[in-house]
Amino acid sequence: MQLPPIHHVSYSEEGYPRLLREIPNPPATLFARGPFLSTCVCVAIVGTRKATPDGKLIAKQIAYDLARAGITIISGLAIGIDGAAHEGALQGGGKTIAVLANGLDIVYPLLHEHLAESIIAQGGAIVSEYPEGVPPLRHQFLERNRIISGMSIATIVVEAPMKSGSLATARFALEQGREVFVVPGPVRHRNYQGSHMLVREGARLVTNAQDIAHDLEEALETYQGILAVPEDEPGQEMNEEESPVFSALQEASSPLTVDNISEITHLETQRVSQELSLLILEGKIEETHGLFFITKS
Repeated sequence: MQLPPIHHVSYSEEGYPRLLREIPNPPATLFARGPFLSTCVCVAIVGTRKATPDGKLIAKQIAYDLARAGITIISGLAIGIDGAAHEGALQGGGKTIAVLANGLDIVYPLLHEHLAESIIAQGGAIVSEYPEGVPPLRHQFLERNRIISGMSIATIVVEAPMKSGSLATARFALEQGREVFVVPGPVRHRNYQGSHMLVREGARLVTNAQDIAHDLEEALETYQGILAVPEDEPGQEMNEEESPVFSALQEASSPLTVDNISEITHLETQRVSQELSLLILEGKIEETHGLFFITKS
């Protein structure tokens, strides 16, 4: 896919994101590939690049549910939690925005070039305050975090070690008067040390998209009416007896890969990955090194 041309909007123009106008030190100009989505209701999902498989699945599931409710997901396109959040939004049929720390003539990290293409193809965008030719310098990642939180009514933190850049995003959000939500984890796991510190400092603890939608009801009503996260919708709540993916794993004599399951069930790999994510979150199956198998009771 050939990426669309880069266009820009200045602070004084109508298409500039309205929430971003409200923050301290907003960028004078935003560059984008894809539409600016300036009137959408956005929620940021951020976390560590060195995410655990469970952390990535949680980020993907929350993004999936919120996207299905009409909320646009914002993150930074990094590997780990960011990438999982973008993927979850796309799998949910929604829009997502990636905020980069460099000029849009290149996609960084290069590993996520295809993901950036998918984001744009589905009606989302990649944006930056930096013009073409500006490389991804270290200090610019911190600067771009204020844009991720500034475009969002809330920021969700999934797996943040003590030195994670996602802690900076959360603090920007608090300074901007936005909500901060934190997904908790094992007390001794380093990926949750920063997350739990945020909870001690007053961030809201959440475990799923329903918690978030409930806590944001007033803000959602203000910006785009009441957006309820779908529950018990046919085809979305996983029932292992009705899932061809679960059946394939149940009948297999050994663990299967996503491609194995796709071949057996004749489902697209994206659909297989979606069902696997839900089954893992429900504790029905497990994954090790890309191999999936039924959880032993």
